[in-house]
Amino acid sequence: MPPPSVRVRFAPSPTGYLHVGGLRTALYNYLFARRNNGAFVLRIEDTDQSRKVEGAVENLIETLRWAGIEYDEGPGKEGDFGPYTQSQRLALYGEHARKLIDAGHAYYCFCTPERLEQVRQKQIAMKLPPSYDRHCRDLPADTVRQRREAGEATVIRMKVPVGGETAFEDLIRGKVTIAHKVLDDQVIVKSDGFPTYHLAVVVDDHLMNISHVIRGEEWLPSTPKHIMLYQYFGWDLPRFAHLPLLLNPDKTKLSKRQGDVAVEDYRKKGYLKEAIVNFVAFLGWNPGDEREIFTLEQLIQEFSLERVGKSGAVFNIEKLNWLNQQHLRLKADEEIARLAVPVLEAAGLKDIDFRYLVSVVKLMKERITLLPDFADFAGYFFRDPETFDEKGVKKYWNEEAAKAMNVLADRLQSASPFAQKAIEEILRTLAEELNVSAGKLIHPARLALSGKVVGPGLFEMMELLGRETVVRRLRNADLAIGKS
Repeated sequence: MPPPSVRVRFAPSPTGYLHVGGLRTALYNYLFARRNNGAFVLRIEDTDQSRKVEGAVENLIETLRWAGIEYDEGPGKEGDFGPYTQSQRLALYGEHARKLIDAGHAYYCFCTPERLEQVRQKQIAMKLPPSYDRHCRDLPADTVRQRREAGEATVIRMKVPVGGETAFEDLIRGKVTIAHKVLDDQVIVKSDGFPTYHLAVVVDDHLMNISHVIRGEEWLPSTPKHIMLYQYFGWDLPRFAHLPLLLNPDKTKLSKRQGDVAVEDYRKKGYLKEAIVNFVAFLGWNPGDEREIFTLEQLIQEFSLERVGKSGAVFNIEKLNWLNQQHLRLKADEEIARLAVPVLEAAGLKDIDFRYLVSVVKLMKERITLLPDFADFAGYFFRDPETFDEKGVKKYWNEEAAKAMNVLADRLQSASPFAQKAIEEILRTLAEELNVSAGKLIHPARLALSGKVVGPGLFEMMELLGRETVVRRLRNADLAIGKS
């Protein structure tokens, strides 16, 4: 069976947790494949063994699956083009490197790190861009053979034409032209025998029948070198699409120095996968109208590379928070409750009645941004408050308020039924008797019951807490506030 006409790949290096930029690259490739009935391949690029982090591959795969990005071929899903881990494909790279040398498109380089550094410093002093000076490019064949037989350390470099330029059509940026004079004779095989990215990516993309290379803008300057390799091998080119950079709010490149950059960081903070995927999709792409809330299935139906912009995309945490709120509100109360259980258990709240939790969710989900907010902002539904808002205490709590709360507790003890309407009537009747506004009782009552000055409707909250809890907290409030 011939391969699908559209085959794309996500090819991360296992150097740690998945970066949000990596998630975007994976997502765009996945959406493009699904939109075009193609195949999405996961390939692990681990040729730089010095940077490999134990467990990173497993985390990458788990994070993609958590986000709903399922690959068709890759580690654990072997297809016709494996293996899908580069360290298991070394013989292929060696074979292709030798073909380049035999055809005169690559050469052995014996320059030591010390010599390369001397050349670099000299170029810097002359205010020239540092690059390899092609010292070994035209060594006689006999000299090369003798030095290799003598055991000298060597790398393999590709030959880049000294003059001219390479032009190609980028699906996002249009025509791109790069002069050869700014390109180096790139190392394609290191002294340890491992290929560099540049050789491995071209060999793998060709042998895996990759039709579209969708990757970050940082690879744009390397694309002419990759095109040359395709041409040296006599292979057809894939289509290229280079995604815009991700930027901090100050328009600098997104980095750890200004905030979290790993998907794992946002998972731990309680962001929903739906919100993260929706947010990441909009880091460079838009649907062409005012819509902002998308499910993964909707993104598949709408996505196209034509609507990916060239300009850098700003990572706006406020927008992510807003999207998380919206996706929370779209979920059924029962689903949110299931997601909240581990969050509440991590906060020390055990053996929670699920139906009761669903009722809390129903009351609180319009006021929640992240799942951990259920522990932070709604913890008082599960245990008595231990701290009380300082400004609220100064503003609403005094001897008269404490006495009024005790009277209110007595009245509520006999409320029948213990429901919003009856509770509200009792409180407002008491306010009239005391010749104060209802707010003079509502604010201290909320403080006594929750420790907070904002929250859901007081009477709804009291009904959900139940008679026993409400009466006890109102009677004990003065002592509890004094201790906090």
